[in-house]
This record gives sequence, structure tokens and C-alpha cells, in this order.
Amino acid sequence: MKNQCVLEISVESVEAAMAAERGGASRIEFCSNSRVGGTTPSDELLRAVRERVSLPIFSMVRPRGGDFFYTEAEFEAMRRDVDAAKEMGMDGVVLGLLDAGGQIDVERTKELVERARPLAVTFHRAFDECLDLQRSLEDVIGTGAVRLLTSGGKRTAPEALDALGELVRIAGRRIAVMPGSGLHAGNIREAVAKTGAREFHAGLSSVVADVAGNLAVFEREVRRLADVLREAIEAVPE
Repeated sequence: MKNQCVLEISVESVEAAMAAERGGASRIEFCSNSRVGGTTPSDELLRAVRERVSLPIFSMVRPRGGDFFYTEAEFEAMRRDVDAAKEMGMDGVVLGLLDAGGQIDVERTKELVERARPLAVTFHRAFDECLDLQRSLEDVIGTGAVRLLTSGGKRTAPEALDALGELVRIAGRRIAVMPGSGLHAGNIREAVAKTGAREFHAGLSSVVADVAGNLAVFEREVRRLADVLREAIEAVPE
């Protein structure tokens, strides 16, 4: 249906995942080390979050912070992390690889997409490091990933709503373009109106600085965001 929407919430603890579920999230992105953009969580954490949360969970597959050009040893670690996500009952994985020239590494990404099946794969904000976003969109589509998480090449999604809308338009039904970074209840209406997207990603760090120490506040902000997003989507003409 046209007016369906998805709210993905990024968390790095079981307790935060549970709070996001109570707050009305549609899906969880689960990672460790969110301060560096997220890395692969341990098998123990994946097992624990799967036991406590019924929402779809997508696990981050990223061996370290920093750039997205990986050595062969790091790529082998990503293979193992994809396998672990499947074994731990995840519903999908989130990953992204660039080549030495800063372009989408289509072949390596395609290998991981195939390895992950039947899990869905989201290509993450490594995409935003690329200079030509429209060309890179075609490359991501070529990997077989089903979703692209992007802030439109800017630090936050609200800074790039026009660019995000263009990516959504070009992608059509070939891949879901999911705006993310810097989104919250105060700006999601404009994001819906200007991008035409139907999936959105948020970690809410801009409104809840210390999630671990403020789980009740975090849950409340997830609920606010979910409610406003639903209202904004419902207001879009069929």
C-alpha cells in the first residue's frame, strides 16, 4: 500500500532495542560502537537481542570504524559476520564496501549479498562517501541489496532532502531508499513531504544524547517520531 511506512531505529544495546520496540519502531538496526558509525555486534549480543525483541532485526556487518575499503582479512571477517547473523536469527544485515577509488565495491558487496540470502541486505552510509550519488545508486542496485540507507551525501538527512527526493525518484521500485541521520519528530514531516520516501532511519542521538542513561526518554522520543511519521504518511494523497 502506498501509505505504509517503516521506521527503523538504530541501537547498540538489548535494553535500547526493547525500548524502541515499545515505542513503536518497525525494525531495529543493531550495532556496537555507534560513536564510530557502528560495528559488528558480538554473537552474544545478537543472541540476547533476538531472544528479547520480536521486531525484525538487521545486524551491522562492519569490522571496524574508519573508511570502507577493507583488506582481505577484514573482508573474510565480514563473511564470517554474515554467517553469524544468519545463525543468530537476524532478519537482515547492514553493510557497505568501497573500492580503493572511493566507489561502490560492486563485486565484493554482491558476494556478501549472495552469502546473506535469504536475509535482506541494506547498503549503509558508505554510499555517502561517493562523489557521484546517482551513479553510485546504480552500482548499489547492481549489488542486489534491497535497501539503501543514505543522508544524501551530507552529514544529516535534513541537509539533503532535495537530493534524497531525487534518489527516491530515480530508484523507483528497484531499491528502497531510506533517509537517515538527524531525523526526529520535529523534522520528519518535512522529510516525508520532500523525499517521497516510505522508510526512515533514526538513532535519535540529536535529541537523546545518552540513550543508555535515558531509556525512558529514548522510548518517548521513538514513540513521538513513530506517531508523527504515521500521521505524515497518512496525510500524503493516494
